[in-house]
Amino acid sequence: MHGLHLIADLHDCRCEPRLLSDAGALRELCLVVCSTPGLTPVGQIFHQFGSAEQPAGATGAVVLAESHLAIHTWPELGSVTLDLYVCNFSQDNSAVARAAFERLIAAFVPGRLVRQELARGAPATLEFSAQPA
Repeated sequence: MHGLHLIADLHDCRCEPRLLSDAGALRELCLVVCSTPGLTPVGQIFHQFGSAEQPAGATGAVVLAESHLAIHTWPELGSVTLDLYVCNFSQDNSAVARAAFERLIAAFVPGRLVRQELARGAPATLEFSAQPA
């Protein structure tokens, strides 16, 4: 269950506008990035908001054998949220995940970026158990 969860909020993105507003372009980017050696896409779904004439952002997920990528865009705000989680069960996928994450961030050319890294599933240094009242 050990893994690495990478989370980022991208603001003031200066990328090609269709990356923020077109689910097809977003899917293409995500699948290319998730096809990095060490990551294995096993499924995907993307949804277009708005209409063909007036797209209003997109959301998508790529299911990985190693876990998942989720992405959401707000073209009206020039913003993107990213969520990439990889399990490290049979091997440490952290370096591959970080490299893929950096490629995604670079594609959106954010003016501001807030990111977090969370170690998942590591045993706590102090364990508490529920005591009956």
